[in-house]
Amino acid sequence: MNLQDISKNWISTFPSPLIIAGPCSAESEQQMCSTAEKIKKNTPEVNIFRAGIWKPRTKPNGFEGVGIIGLPWLKKVKEDFGMKITTEVANAEHVKAALDHGVDILWIGARTTANPFAVQEIADALKEKDIPVLIKNPVNPDLALWLGAFERLLGAGITKLGAIHRGFSTYHKTKFRNEPNWQLAIDFMNVQPNIPFLIDPSHIMGKREGIADITQQAFSLGYDGMMIETHIRPAEAWSDANQQVTPSELKEIITGIHPPCQKHETLDKEIERHRIGISEIDEQIIRLLKDRMKFSEKIAKVKQAKNAQVFQPERWKEIMNNVMILANENQLSEDFVQKIFKSIHEESIEIQHRFIAQNK
Repeated sequence: MNLQDISKNWISTFPSPLIIAGPCSAESEQQMCSTAEKIKKNTPEVNIFRAGIWKPRTKPNGFEGVGIIGLPWLKKVKEDFGMKITTEVANAEHVKAALDHGVDILWIGARTTANPFAVQEIADALKEKDIPVLIKNPVNPDLALWLGAFERLLGAGITKLGAIHRGFSTYHKTKFRNEPNWQLAIDFMNVQPNIPFLIDPSHIMGKREGIADITQQAFSLGYDGMMIETHIRPAEAWSDANQQVTPSELKEIITGIHPPCQKHETLDKEIERHRIGISEIDEQIIRLLKDRMKFSEKIAKVKQAKNAQVFQPERWKEIMNNVMILANENQLSEDFVQKIFKSIHEESIEIQHRFIAQNK
């Protein structure tokens, strides 16, 4: 059996879209049950309750989860509120403990997905077990590494698999905690259309603001569901307080979701995926322009110190010669590229003049 043979049938036992909600971390039995009660009351659309029992953190000495003592609290949510339950596992010991406490669905976190040894250990511990496993994308944007995790689970006989898109780490700071890199997510869906695909807007945004927009964007692309962090009192949360929403806010987010019209769904998805690609490239262009203008300021500082003129004709000729060569190599109109770089050069000259005037 290979990945192309996986079916989405297992999620058809849940209402569509598949919605998983609950706190980032299990903190106490009261916190778990209070959150579950409010979710159940406000949003009956939520199919599965989530909570982190073990929390792999980027740096040591942070809250790393309550551990195994939190599993009975999770089980109580299942018994008292009739919800399926899910938690993250990172090794064989976690798997055994979760299964012993009746956890219905497991997920593998981004840091674990990036470690083939850890994924294989989990796969071996789950061999021939009939339990769904959701796999978050690795922290780095590596499609092959992500797919490799699925192959390891499939090799252990696990066929109820799903993907969670939680964004990717980047060196440059942006408005996202984890850059969505929509194109990679789209590539995954194109390569593996039969694997259920969920959005994790909480980890992509890293803050409550923007979660609804990211969620809508995902559903416009044809995602099958979402995993969202929800806490009874987010401000008091022991981990990731800024990105957790209240049950009431969760209701607003779910109510605001507008999946594409079924009649035009295929066309809408295709157009939206292309638009997402364009938007990502636009963002890259803006960031690169910002970086380029920073170099203009640095050059202005040197020119001022050496009493050199701002406009250097020979350098401008060199730039234009280089970009014309690149334009032809990349099958772009010379006129189009020339207009763009004239505008860039004019702005660069203006920045240099302004810098020198302000630093006399």
